[in-house]
Amino acid sequence: MPKIVDHAQRRDEIALVACRVVADHGFDRASMVRIARAAGYTTGMLAHYFDTKQDIIIAALRLILRRIDERLIQPTAATARPDLLALLTEALPVDEHRRTECAFWTTFWGQVSTDKRLKRINTWVHREYMRLFERCLAQCWPEWSQWSPGKREQVLRSLVTFINGLTASAVANAGDWPAERQIEQLRLQVQLLRAWAMGTAGAPCARQAAGAQRPQAGLPGSGRA
Repeated sequence: MPKIVDHAQRRDEIALVACRVVADHGFDRASMVRIARAAGYTTGMLAHYFDTKQDIIIAALRLILRRIDERLIQPTAATARPDLLALLTEALPVDEHRRTECAFWTTFWGQVSTDKRLKRINTWVHREYMRLFERCLAQCWPEWSQWSPGKREQVLRSLVTFINGLTASAVANAGDWPAERQIEQLRLQVQLLRAWAMGTAGAPCARQAAGAQRPQAGLPGSGRA
């Protein structure tokens, strides 16, 4: 009886191997031959599933997004809200598995500016990435739905920009960014963004500035003698 092959699973396996190869060797040196060898297949077998290296890269991007999406869906009690910091940490290179994903991601970013097809793919990836984090914010912050669309967009874009920057820094300088430091910086950024959105960030300074601008008795413009 012939062996039944799960072709979707095999495509995912090849895409995952491609992530490791790109993370270890860079985009240019991640050839079809190298990916096939790392996966334990011939180049002919690889070509059966993917026409070009770019097709493998796109499949790897889709796989990473799906895996992040799955990790962001954490079961919680019916009356409890998920912990935002724990959810967002799933997108950081805090362990070897996630570091491989993030290294692949940052390597992909380096190719986008010179490839029109990858630019289009990156637009889609960015939109999906934003959607994932918007869902996290909506699940974890009860006040999220009460904020204006403009404020929600500012918070979301600031958060995603910060995570992307932190990811790139941690991949490029792993020794400077252990998991604990990444999480601590993310915690601070989340706190600052929430405080800003709720109008509490810089409140003492704002009050001082308002007091400094208020006319005082006996001074010109006070209306008092």
